Amino acid sequence: KGICRSSALCAMFQTYSAAPSLTPDDDIFKHLSLVYAKNHAKMSRGVACKSATPAFENGITNGAAWYPLTGGMQDYNYVWYGCMEVTLEISCCKYPPAYELKKYWEDNQLSMIKFLAEAHRGVQGFVLDPTGTPIERASLKIKGRDVGFQTTKHGEFWRILLPGYYKLEVFAEGYAPREVEFIVVEQHPTLLNVSLTPSKRNEGTTVPFYRPLPLPQQHYRPSSPTTYSDSGIFSTISSGLNSLYSNIFG
Repeated sequence: KGICRSSALCAMFQTYSAAPSLTPDDDIFKHLSLVYAKNHAKMSRGVACKSATPAFENGITNGAAWYPLTGGMQDYNYVWYGCMEVTLEISCCKYPPAYELKKYWEDNQLSMIKFLAEAHRGVQGFVLDPTGTPIERASLKIKGRDVGFQTTKHGEFWRILLPGYYKLEVFAEGYAPREVEFIVVEQHPTLLNVSLTPSKRNEGTTVPFYRPLPLPQQHYRPSSPTTYSDSGIFSTISSGLNSLYSNIFG
């Protein structure tokens, strides 16, 4: 998902705190931002709008490295719904005149098409029971990336990933958990269907749904704002998810 606005010329990927607190998918956020910036007419040049405004290398920046914002929509959408949102600053002028709009379209047209095409990168598939019936709200996680996601009511899942080798951890209430290895290539998405076997009653494998966020009344703040990758909400999420999945998968 991309959000377009004005005040600078860059693609801004997310963090959660005033200090850069890297998400588990930081490599993908950087990739998506670069796809937009490098296909833009001039964004990737990294030229500042004014002498008093910052310039961004390759036309991209981590949000908190530019200005602090805690609990923005990017974080909410990513952690709660798995939406990888990038904010696109497409104009140095807040209110450009109408006659310039055609030029803005020309500058951004290719970037938008390339950005949308990235939705077909990574892995996608279904989680099914032995009869082929979709399993709704099965919980999944890419091993080593401590943020979870769920299947739809049709048992479908998808995740944007760069080329490489991965392991998918899957569990659902009433089923034995499963870990599946797969490969992502550059040319096309990997299609992966996962079948879960019902667990025996005495196995005690019933797993409650785990949403990787603190309760609404709790407020987390990084203890040391100068720590680059181990502060902020995602370190808290990482600890919780590591504990949960280690109990299930060992």
